[in-house]
Amino acid sequence: MKKYKTIFWIATSVIFVMEALMPLATLLFAHEYFNAGTKPLGYPDYFAYTLIVCKILGASAIMLPKLPVKLREWAYAGLSFNLIFATISHMAVDQVMANIAMPIVVGIVLGISYSYSQKIKLQSIN
Repeated sequence: MKKYKTIFWIATSVIFVMEALMPLATLLFAHEYFNAGTKPLGYPDYFAYTLIVCKILGASAIMLPKLPVKLREWAYAGLSFNLIFATISHMAVDQVMANIAMPIVVGIVLGISYSYSQKIKLQSIN
């Protein structure tokens, strides 16, 4: 159980840093770059703001184990959709391999976080 929790918390912390803290820090401390990931893809500025807010809320929700399970499930789903659509957008528009690979790698870490949260939940039931 301890191994599962350690893996879960490492993966979840990486997601929190990548999907919440980094966008928030960009918004607060380097505002001129807040849309650096969305502007080249043709998305309007309001989309970047909305995306940052949703990523912060979703990453925060998976960090809080006392939240209702359904809410955490929706947070995992929302972050997954974000990463899937980011991959598709980069494949369709800029076709830069690093930009395509990054959401895939973060998605793998998100999958690890989710699978270990399920393992922890199953072990706590048994």
